[in-house]
Amino acid sequence: MRPILLSILALGLGATQAVSEPVKLTDGQMADIAAGFSIGSGSGNGNGNVGTANGNLNGNGNTGIGNGTGNGNSNTGTLNGNMNGSGNVGTANGNGNGNGNVGTANGNQNGNTNTGTINGNANGNTFDANGNAGFMNGGTNNIGAFNGNGNTSTTSGNGNVGFNNGNNNGGSNNGNSNIGSNNGNNNGNGNTSATSGNSNGNGNAGSYNGNSNGNNNTGTYSGNYNGNWNLGAFNGNLNGNGN
Repeated sequence: MRPILLSILALGLGATQAVSEPVKLTDGQMADIAAGFSIGSGSGNGNGNVGTANGNLNGNGNTGIGNGTGNGNSNTGTLNGNMNGSGNVGTANGNGNGNGNVGTANGNQNGNTNTGTINGNANGNTFDANGNAGFMNGGTNNIGAFNGNGNTSTTSGNGNVGFNNGNNNGGSNNGNSNIGSNNGNNNGNGNTSATSGNSNGNGNAGSYNGNSNGNNNTGTYSGNYNGNWNLGAFNGNLNGNGN
């Protein structure tokens, strides 16, 4: 059970390790997890809501690495995106929360009471010159944390909301307009033709959707339009590769 889960988690983070070669955890790491030590949890929640009192109290009370990041962003209405990313202990927690909200009393009390390294940064901010708001975002019109980085085309990695969306894409029009966490990454790489590996990993909502599509194709017009508009988790991955 553990090796399968770790291999699936690696999918959205850009790892290439297969299920047959699982990540090995030390006894100490397993003891930490058993004691409540969390890795990569509490991120990309409560984003993109329209209405009243949406996206509140997400990603709180996490202990570990990369927790409480990219929550409560791009909400429209009243009392949205509040109290996200608080009470985290570890490394790089509580970043890129409560940004780009429109309305009344939005984006409050985010990224608080964090202990560790690189915690509580770029919360509750307005947009920069590229239309980004949050922490460590590339591309344009990204809101949250670690979105839109490492793309080869300016047409990729834009308009994402949450945590770790739209990164490390090749080709064109890959990894755009995703909401949540770990969506639209690692698409359209390693193709021999510019007509291949395009328009993948777009418009997903949830977690771990639209990743690793349209890669390593040797023909023309191969590996396009995969992993788009999925809702939920672990949908639209590993399509259109190696043709």
